[in-house]
Order: sequence, then C-alpha cells, then structure tokens
Amino acid sequence: MKVYKTLHIGEFHTNHCEDFLIHEQIGANQILIAVLDGCTMGTESVFASILFGKVLRNIAKKKFYEEFVKDNSLQLKSKLKEVVKTLIDEIKTLKNQLGLETNELLSTLIIGIIETKESKAEFLTVGDGLICKDGEFIEYEQNDKPDYLGYHLADDFENWFNNQNQKLTVSNFKDLSICTDGIFTFKNLENKSKQKPENDIIKYLLVDNQYAEFDNFLDRKIKVLREQWNHLVTDDLAIIRIKNDNYQ
Repeated sequence: MKVYKTLHIGEFHTNHCEDFLIHEQIGANQILIAVLDGCTMGTESVFASILFGKVLRNIAKKKFYEEFVKDNSLQLKSKLKEVVKTLIDEIKTLKNQLGLETNELLSTLIIGIIETKESKAEFLTVGDGLICKDGEFIEYEQNDKPDYLGYHLADDFENWFNNQNQKLTVSNFKDLSICTDGIFTFKNLENKSKQKPENDIIKYLLVDNQYAEFDNFLDRKIKVLREQWNHLVTDDLAIIRIKNDNYQ
C-alpha cells in the first residue's frame, strides 16, 4: 500500500495551521491514521490538534511494541476502541497536569486502523470531515457546530463510545482517503464566475490518479488547483490517501 499525505494552512489563516495528521505503524500489518482539526474559536486551537496527534503517535508506537513482544493482537474494532480509550485517558492526565481548560482541548478527529494484508479498516469520526472509499464519499457534517473530543473527557467511556454513530467499517478497498473539512473550502478568489463545483475538486484530490507516481502526489494536485485552476484552500486542510494497488 502507498500512503500519501498533505497538510496545508488555509489562505484565511495567518499564524498557524490548526489541522494535524498522523500515520504510524501500530501492528505487524496495521497502520493507524488520523486527521485532526482544531477549533478556531478555541483557545490556541492549534495546540489541541497537535497534542492529540502526538499522543496518538506515541500510543501507536507502544501498541506496536507490545504486540511484537507479547503477541497481544486484537480485532480491529477492539483495537480502535482501546486506542481511543487510551487517548482520552492520557489527555485527561495531561489536562490535570498542565491545568488546561476544556476550551484548550477542542479538536475534531477522524481515526482509523488499516489492516494492510486484508484491505479492511475501522474508523471513528468525532466531529466533522470526509472519508472516501473508491469514489464513494461519506461526509460527516455537523452544521459548523462539530462535537469535539474535549467535551467528553469526563464522560463514562463505555457509554460514550457505544453511543457514537459515526463509526465506519471498510473492506476490500483500492483507494481510501480521510480528510478534514478544509477540502470543502477551495475558492477562486480572483474570479467567482469560474468557481469549480465542489464535487470536481474533491474528485480531483481523492479519486483522480494524476501524479500518483510521485511521493508528493497530493501536494502536486493542490499546486495545480492553485496555479492552473486559480483555486486556493481557504481553511486548513489535512488529507491522508491510501492506494492499494495490490487489491484486484
């Protein structure tokens, strides 16, 4: 499998990109991927997305080591649940240690574990964003009022997790992407009459295969959107796209 990533600051943001992404080995044939989007109205919103991402990366490294040493393997659904619980537990500890307020811990999250040999995956989305599987779009839209993980640190985890309705099981995929809602914000700021349909832009980034031979596949596409289509991404954007050319 080939993993492509891109992270871009939006044209309307000046100081920091508030999105973040991670791609980390979590098992012998498993990878953990996630995209995060800090809340612009939160306090120092870039902090939450980076903090959650760094904690997730460390969790993945520990899980990979544990599986290697103890052969402690779990089914994908159970493993994803365990990772999310560990993330929440560690964020709660950091919140107390650093004296953080809830408003400093607001970030959306799309997290998934990919089984690379069997071409299957499990996802959980907290907040909004987009998943694309072989040209099929699964959009999570919360009307600009996304539910943030930071709101639920004190909740009973079992009840909270079991009540999440933005879970997704994926199998037999050839092309799989996750991205933050910045993908909906490409604008032709020079000539509004030449604005491309939203769907055309999303397909170009998540379905079209031009430049797939290059490691900076997605960066090249965003450059084409900017320099040839005159379309700029106005909100921050994080994309992870996985191409499974071995699956027939």
